[in-house]
Amino acid sequence: MKMVKKHTGVMLCVAISLSLAACGPQESSSEKTSSKGSELVVWEDKEKSIGIKDAVAEFEKEHDVKVKVVEKPYAQQIEDLRMDGPAGTGPDVLTMPGDQIGTAVTEGLIKELNVEKDVRSLYTDASIQSQMVDQKLYGLPKAVETTVLFYNKDLISEDELPQTLEEWYDYSKKTADGSKFGFLALFDQIYYAQSVMGGYGGYIFGKDKDGNDDPSDLGINNEGAVKGAELIQKFYQDGLFPAGIVGEQGINVLESLFTEGKAAAIISGPWNVEAFSKAGIDYGITKLPKLENGKNMSSFIGVKSYNVSAFSKHAELAQELAVFLANEKNSKKRYEQTKEVPAVQSLASDKAIMKSEAARAVTEQSRYSEQTPNIPEMNEIWTPADSALQTIATGKANPKKALDQAAETAKGQMKAKHSGK
Repeated sequence: MKMVKKHTGVMLCVAISLSLAACGPQESSSEKTSSKGSELVVWEDKEKSIGIKDAVAEFEKEHDVKVKVVEKPYAQQIEDLRMDGPAGTGPDVLTMPGDQIGTAVTEGLIKELNVEKDVRSLYTDASIQSQMVDQKLYGLPKAVETTVLFYNKDLISEDELPQTLEEWYDYSKKTADGSKFGFLALFDQIYYAQSVMGGYGGYIFGKDKDGNDDPSDLGINNEGAVKGAELIQKFYQDGLFPAGIVGEQGINVLESLFTEGKAAAIISGPWNVEAFSKAGIDYGITKLPKLENGKNMSSFIGVKSYNVSAFSKHAELAQELAVFLANEKNSKKRYEQTKEVPAVQSLASDKAIMKSEAARAVTEQSRYSEQTPNIPEMNEIWTPADSALQTIATGKANPKKALDQAAETAKGQMKAKHSGK
C-alpha cells in the first residue's frame, strides 16, 4: 500500500464525530442469540481477498453462516463507513491503517474488542499498540509494513551499496546527470522525511507520563528536525533529485524512474514488490541506511488491522471472525497469498516467511521504526508538514522557517478541532 497516499486525505469533522458517536447501535439481547443463518460482510483491501478465501470458507462451515467479502481500498474504508454504517449497508468487519484508529474511536465508528490476553499476546508490541486507545483494544493486526531501500542490481551491486545517507549523497553526485539518478526518495512528504528528521531527534508527538502520544508536545520543528530537513534540502538544491518527484505526482515519477532503470536506488515499501517484479527489474531490498551520527534512518510502522464496525448487528460474531482471520494459522496463509508481512510475533522467525528478502528487510527495518501516531490530532500534521517540506524541496523557504510555520499551523488546527476533548 502506498501509505503516503492514504494518510493525507483523512480529515476530522467534529460535528460528524459527535453525531456518529451518538447513533452507533448497541447490540440488543435478541441480537446475541444464535448466529445460525446470519450473514457477515467483510471489507477487505483491494486485491487481497485471496488471502482470506480459505479462512472465510472454514469460518462459514464451522458457524453455519455466510460471509460476504467486498474489496475496497483499505485507507478509504473509514470514509465509506461514515455513510454506509448508519445507513445499514456497511460491513461487520473492516480493515484500516493503524493511524486511523484514534479517529475511528472518536467518531464512534468501531467497537472495542473484548479478547483474552493470549490473543493479544500473539502480536508484536508495536502492532498491538497501534490498536489501543486509552488502554482499550479496537482491532487485531493483520499485517505490518515499513519503508525499505530498493536497489537495481544492474546498476549497483550489494557490495557497492553506500551504508549511510551521506554516502548516498556522494554516490548521487557522481551518478546523477539529469536523466539518470543515484538515490531517490519522496522527502517532500513527512511520511518519508521523518526517516531523516527522526534520526536526528525530530518527532511528531512527545509522550506523556503513561507513554501515550502528547499532542501538546510537537517536535516537527525542533533542532533535530531542522537538521534533518537541511540534509534533505541538499539533495534537491544540488540537482540530485528531479523536480518531478515533488508534489502529488512524485510517487509515480519515482516509481517510473526505478522501473525504467534510471534510478539506482529508491525508498519505497513492500507494496511495490509485485509491481517491480512484473517490470522485470532485478532488484534487491534492504533496510534504510544509517546517518552520519551513527543512527539508522527511522521509519513509520504501518499496521493493517481487522476492526469491528460499531454498526454491526452481529458484533460478537464479527469479533469472532476478526480473531479467526488474524490468528497465527490464517496470518501465515494470508502471507503466502499476499506477501504482506504478518504481525504475529512467532512468524517473525518463520523460515518460510524469512526466505523472502522483502520480509527480512521489513523485519530488520522495524527495529529502527516508530509507530505512526494513531490519535486524531495526527490528521492535523500531514498537510502542514508536507506543505513545509515542499517549500524546502523547491528552495522557497529555509528549513527552520518552513517547519516553524508548519508547527504553528498544526497547533492552530489541533486547538480548533480537538481542544474540546
